[in-house]
Amino acid sequence: MALPYFIFVYLFNLCLVTSAQTTYNNITLGSSLVAGDNSLWLSPSNDFAFGFQQIQSGSFLLALWFNKIPEKTITWSANRDQLAPKGSKVELTSDGNLILTDPSGRELWKPKQQQTVAAAAAVLDTGNFILIDKNSVVVWQSFDEPTDTLLPTQNLNQGSQLIASFTSKNYSSGRFSFDINYNGNVALYTTNFPLFNSLNSIYQTFEDQGLGYQVVFSKSGSLNLVDGSGDVLADVLQNEVSHEEIQYQRVILEYDGVLRHYIYPKNSSPSKNWFINSFSPDNICTAVTQQTGSGVCGFNSYCKLGNDMKPKCICPPGYAVLDSTNEMSGCFQNFPAQSCNAASTEKDKFDFKVLQDVDWPLSDYEHFENVSIEWCKEVCLNDCFCAVAIYRNGGDCWKKKTPLSNGKNDSSVDRIAFIKTRINGGSNHGH
Repeated sequence: MALPYFIFVYLFNLCLVTSAQTTYNNITLGSSLVAGDNSLWLSPSNDFAFGFQQIQSGSFLLALWFNKIPEKTITWSANRDQLAPKGSKVELTSDGNLILTDPSGRELWKPKQQQTVAAAAAVLDTGNFILIDKNSVVVWQSFDEPTDTLLPTQNLNQGSQLIASFTSKNYSSGRFSFDINYNGNVALYTTNFPLFNSLNSIYQTFEDQGLGYQVVFSKSGSLNLVDGSGDVLADVLQNEVSHEEIQYQRVILEYDGVLRHYIYPKNSSPSKNWFINSFSPDNICTAVTQQTGSGVCGFNSYCKLGNDMKPKCICPPGYAVLDSTNEMSGCFQNFPAQSCNAASTEKDKFDFKVLQDVDWPLSDYEHFENVSIEWCKEVCLNDCFCAVAIYRNGGDCWKKKTPLSNGKNDSSVDRIAFIKTRINGGSNHGH
């Protein structure tokens, strides 16, 4: 016998409600996780996990990550600038607040924009961590407070930003930012590090016409800037992915300032790993030139794009890296500097090492035209302040002072760098 129409509609709606409720596992009030206990909150498919990841011995990051791949790649974190010691606890309190405390009970983190008290929490299969009220309305979500990563179906709203990590192993806020401003403009910026949320200079813009409303990361893999009507204004990253293969995806502003779209195949060969589908800008080494600040690499180093299209930071001859664990930390002069004593300029104790197509464009303090290459070298050798002479065919000569900034090595540079070094000059181990 056919069901009466109103009963059919009621049952159909009941099925919808039931299926909606089973799309995630409710985390109830009073639930907690403790750093070092290896306990997790999982999404229904187990694709994503929420919990503590150990970053250094005894120090933990409260984070979300891809749970089914060996790398356990982090997609979001709460306390990136203040790691939690072992024994710290994240709790959905009985009065409906999410809070991270250290072992003494001191607050380390809580959501910035939680609208009202929560009745439950959940990790979704999209990688979003949500707090919901008694009517299942979302009152806070990790998608609204991103760190350096976007996931498919996640949007970046006006006034929001991604801030790169400091290094590949140090998740604290770093030197680059991807922002959608309230004026509708979208751009990649350097930050006034260590004021990492204070913007310094733009190094990549997108054709937004000042109408940008949201950056939308679609399931198909495109990252688009849309206006208030949802119309696409610009492709931020445009290489869509094949639907024939199921894969994980993420867009991340990496520590080197490049916005990259990564893909991880779920069902292919055993040697699976993340591969880059698209990225911006094309060449970070030539894209960034800061009036203040070091540029992509640290002071006194220079940036060269590797075969993997990732930047390498290199110390010039006679210089050594400041921090061996961080190639972007910059370099120091590894020999005693030239004396400026009028009686002895030590000119005979210095010579030059030559680098092709290298320059530090904003470090010059004198510029000469229509001079020879030998004249250019000599004028630097005679000047105790001159660390590098740059020569361009046609007779341009620049004297450079330390610390050198915005260093780059690229065929487009088309200059010769003469690096002044001490002949058999011993080393200078004082950093």
